[in-house]
Amino acid sequence: MKKLIWCLLMAPFFCAAQSYVVKPLNEAAKTSLRGLSVVTDQVVWVSGSNGSIGKTTDGGKTWTWVKPKGYEKIDFRDIEAFDDQQAVIVGIASPAYILKTVDGGQTWKETYKNVDSAIFLDGVSFWDKNRGIIFGDPINDKLQLLKTVNAGKTWQDISANLKTSLAKGEASFAASGTTIKTLPGGKTWIATGGTVSNIYFSPDYGQTWQIFKCPILQGENSTGPFSIDFLNNKNGVTVGGNYVKDKENANNILLTSDGGKTWQKPNTPVFGFRSGVTYINAKTLVATGTSGTDISTDGGQNWKHISDKSFNAVQKAKKGKLVILAGDKGVIYQLDATN
Repeated sequence: MKKLIWCLLMAPFFCAAQSYVVKPLNEAAKTSLRGLSVVTDQVVWVSGSNGSIGKTTDGGKTWTWVKPKGYEKIDFRDIEAFDDQQAVIVGIASPAYILKTVDGGQTWKETYKNVDSAIFLDGVSFWDKNRGIIFGDPINDKLQLLKTVNAGKTWQDISANLKTSLAKGEASFAASGTTIKTLPGGKTWIATGGTVSNIYFSPDYGQTWQIFKCPILQGENSTGPFSIDFLNNKNGVTVGGNYVKDKENANNILLTSDGGKTWQKPNTPVFGFRSGVTYINAKTLVATGTSGTDISTDGGQNWKHISDKSFNAVQKAKKGKLVILAGDKGVIYQLDATN
């Protein structure tokens, strides 16, 4: 009775906990979606295999699909959109391409091409509307870094800025294009995995770099961090694990409160391998992967499993509240909160 009275007095602040569900928006496209850019509550872009690019301008009610001419077989693992007209897409493997559209996806211009047999681009992120960075797996032990200062019209190779060589078998994952994170002012975090896991941090638009150890599951070519996100300059999260054992959750999520210098395990981890994670706000985070989706409502310390549905990526709107999940077989879902 005392508990009931307390709940009645304190509700809805403590007792009317929010619950979350995922609901389908699209399941028709024949593509594996990994690139995701949620611009607003209305505008969302996705990219994937078979040269497929999807876009909605009505919050997911309807979708238009295009395949850039001449690039119909490219796997576009990441996308960065600025509005309903402008977007940059990244085709990962040799030959690796970067394309840009300024007319809503009707036409695309090739702004970068690399035919090196070892090239493999992992993700793109922008500090602001003009300045952005793309990174890729090491070539001759050097992480590949590309930078733009004109919204993706041209790209400069800045790989030489990172002086440290990567370890043998150290690389990154392009499972969701989110092993890179930028914040305004030039701050950049890149996560690597495989035999060794590190966080590469730049405070100045990729000019100089620091290296922090990341004690997540590692040691095999299928292990490491598959996604990172930062709420601000200090507080961040990384998720991953072993993608060939996607129901295992040993040491596959870590939190930082000092900008990635040190990492700690949460009280209750996510419930399996996760390839995407994002902050909804300071308290609420969502993580997803091929074995399902989890929610935390206490800053990442404790996680609750809400769905077994397989996804690759998750992202919250840059300007808005919409949260989108995307995965194989063209699935696009929305995260919904209910009281």
